[in-house]
Amino acid sequence: MGEIVRRADILLPQTCELHRWSVVACDQFTSDPAYWAALDAEVGDAPSALRLILPEAYLEGADLEAESRRIDAAMEEYLNAGLFRELPGSYVYLERTLRSGITRRGLLGALDLEQYDYRAEATSPVRATEGTVESRLPARMRIRAGAALELPHVMVFLDDPADAVIGGCAGERDALEPLYDFSLLARGGQARGWRVSGAAADRVDAAMAELTRRAEASARLENRAPLVFAMGDGNHSLATAKRCWEELKPTLTPEQRERHPARWSLVELVNIHDPSITFEPIHRVVWSGNPAAFLDELRAHFADAAEGAPRTLRAVTPEGETLLSVPAPSIGALIGETDAVLSAHLARWGGKLDYVHNDESALELARSGCCALLLPRLEKSELFPSVARSGPFPRKSFSIGRAEDKRYYLEARRIRP
Repeated sequence: MGEIVRRADILLPQTCELHRWSVVACDQFTSDPAYWAALDAEVGDAPSALRLILPEAYLEGADLEAESRRIDAAMEEYLNAGLFRELPGSYVYLERTLRSGITRRGLLGALDLEQYDYRAEATSPVRATEGTVESRLPARMRIRAGAALELPHVMVFLDDPADAVIGGCAGERDALEPLYDFSLLARGGQARGWRVSGAAADRVDAAMAELTRRAEASARLENRAPLVFAMGDGNHSLATAKRCWEELKPTLTPEQRERHPARWSLVELVNIHDPSITFEPIHRVVWSGNPAAFLDELRAHFADAAEGAPRTLRAVTPEGETLLSVPAPSIGALIGETDAVLSAHLARWGGKLDYVHNDESALELARSGCCALLLPRLEKSELFPSVARSGPFPRKSFSIGRAEDKRYYLEARRIRP
């Protein structure tokens, strides 16, 4: 299988104010252009990662060719101005204090795109946890195609109960070279980072190799392909990098394919067992042309299900609450089956579907005349087994934290030789 995540030549801004350089992921606050307008005003004329991205709030109607040229020019300007310091052959251990006060620990490294596949049928060591919407990729590919740099907001989970990989860095933190410590814009909390290189990076490599061996051994017992890393956030960005690499690869010699920087993508690894990681269900709310038929269809569909442990699905209408005990091999399979019933019902009877992120909002909508389907909470221990057995979850199955808690752009890496 080889190295899945490796050290990288990481670029860190050194001649600018990091507080105004670092901004939240472009796929956040997509319905709130005012957030991005306020951010633009606060950044002003200072060098900023904001000038190297296209917020998705502005994607509709944007001139992608013009935006791509603007971003490419800004990258070249920053590179030529000597804005970055290079950290060759390094990881970055980081601690992010979230708005809640809890600290999330991560490790920045380069992920081999040859070992990642976002398709539903993937058997690669790195896989998506939710369905990928192919229509979201072309616009992102246009932006990345000519770019000299990548700035990552991708977070990837590892299943490390012993916390050997990232916890090992935390234990050595005082011996590592400090890189930054500053407050993030727009309620983003605090970011601190340390360089991991030399003997400390050797220990990270050894811990990740052991993690891979354990995943392979577990997969052999279940007669399946090993799943070593699973996407946490930013899957569409990583899928974009993968598609760009697949388009570039045929133009390269075999030797060039082995070392071309676009083969890797900079990601932040996070242990799924970190106390900061919580999964919240995303509920389905249905305004139906025939609500009575919808509940009957749910009951009939799941009455024939027999495989797997029973799970509880709550269906709430103005008339009351129905608890459905649903056998399913995994929580991902349960959500997939529920969505299939929803799609068939709406195609037959008409109506609309919305996605709601908390119980209270779903129940309030149910009281107003719709049917709310409250999905069970995904436990941390279920994510890897569910993806390994049933593939990615349907889109909008769960959320991970608040928008302000998503990864901020900070470090960069060259993706052109």
